Amino acid sequence: MPRYRYSAGRMVRVVPHRLQTATLAVAQRVRGLVLRQFITRNRRLAFALAIVVAVIGVAAVHVSEFWFSPGVMILPLLAGGLLLWPRALRILFGLVALALTYDALMGKAGPGIIATVAVTIVFADALARARAKLGVLGLRGDRMLIELRDRIRAQGRLPDLPDGWRSAAVLKPAGGASFGGDFLVSACDGKTLELALVDVAGKGIDAGTRALLLSGAFGGLLGSVPAGDFLAACNAYLRRGAAAEGFVTAVHLSLDLATGDYVVDSAGHPPAAHFEAGSGNWRLTQARGIVLGVVADLRSVPERGVLRPGDALMLYTDGLIEAPGRDIDAGIDRLLGQADLLVTSGFGTGAAKLVQAMQAPGANSDDCALVIIWRS
Repeated sequence: MPRYRYSAGRMVRVVPHRLQTATLAVAQRVRGLVLRQFITRNRRLAFALAIVVAVIGVAAVHVSEFWFSPGVMILPLLAGGLLLWPRALRILFGLVALALTYDALMGKAGPGIIATVAVTIVFADALARARAKLGVLGLRGDRMLIELRDRIRAQGRLPDLPDGWRSAAVLKPAGGASFGGDFLVSACDGKTLELALVDVAGKGIDAGTRALLLSGAFGGLLGSVPAGDFLAACNAYLRRGAAAEGFVTAVHLSLDLATGDYVVDSAGHPPAAHFEAGSGNWRLTQARGIVLGVVADLRSVPERGVLRPGDALMLYTDGLIEAPGRDIDAGIDRLLGQADLLVTSGFGTGAAKLVQAMQAPGANSDDCALVIIWRS
């Protein structure tokens, strides 16, 4: 039986305390459910895109097909492919299908528009799945790759050298990509220059991801281990990884900037070339060794030499000297012939021209890199 109390000159029905508590609990539960459903940016965005799709589908029939063509649904689909997780995106696909069906039944969406939207759905789904594997949405994945590219380029820049020494480096990934399988790491403390030119099996983007990983590892080893142990340390690092990822070649240079004494060590890499100003000729070094990551006990035969005033040392990757149907020795001979032009034109200004000249027969077909260190 309802209870009443007298208040302010009138009778007021008393609501039981238990009923008030239950009502408040239900309200809080509904509020929590709504907040949980829209607390993430992904769900809020999915809800907003769903509203846009519904508005387009209805407005195409009841407002204006000119301003709200069903084909405009492509825009929220592309936005969803870029910004939504696959599960939310597929719910959006269902809403688009319902809206298109409604517009088609009302004679506002023809086969051309339906086919275009269907292709966009396939593209958006592939885009969302690829970004979900990376774990980022929107343009964050692209920004990560750009930052990695900038880091590997910065790491590949040769350090400033003291007076009397100059250097030039050119790295060109295959196909005009931003990064490839060739990379350079270097370190200089003002007295000794250490650098390593590395060639990862493959080319272009296919080898670029592994090169990004190895450049950080090899860059950390350079200068942290004795110069004579650098290639062995790199080999041990590769042996800890997957054996089926392909081989890696490298050439390592340790140069005393006070005396000009150098040590070149190779792991399956094309031989470095030493220009001797006294004779005016290029001489191939005899450093040799097994490619990295193949055997547990890496053994190599380094070569020692001296860079005198006017001398230069040239390191390069096989992308400069290899070509289909041509022997690698013929490619080296051609490289040294072209390098003779550097003596008159200048090593610094001619390095990029040398790479361009060597690439001409199979332009951009393989990653290539060139490093020249000379003493003035």
